[in-house]
Amino acid sequence: MAITKDMSILEVVQKYPDTAEVFMSAGMGCLGCAAAHFENIEQGALAHGIDVDALIQGLNDCVGAAE
Repeated sequence: MAITKDMSILEVVQKYPDTAEVFMSAGMGCLGCAAAHFENIEQGALAHGIDVDALIQGLNDCVGAAE
C-alpha cells in the first residue's frame, strides 16, 4: 500500500514505525503532538513549510525498503 498525502500522520507512523525518522528528518519532529492525531500528511507538511511531494516520496521509499 502506497502512502498518500491524505493519510493520517499517526496512522502511517503506527503502521510503519520506520517512517518516524523520515518525518523527523524532513522537519516534522512533533509526531507526538496533538495535531499529529488529526492532521493528514499534507496538512502537517504545509504547516511546517515542507515539500509534500518530496516527503511522500521519502516515506514510500522508506516503506519499500522496509518491506
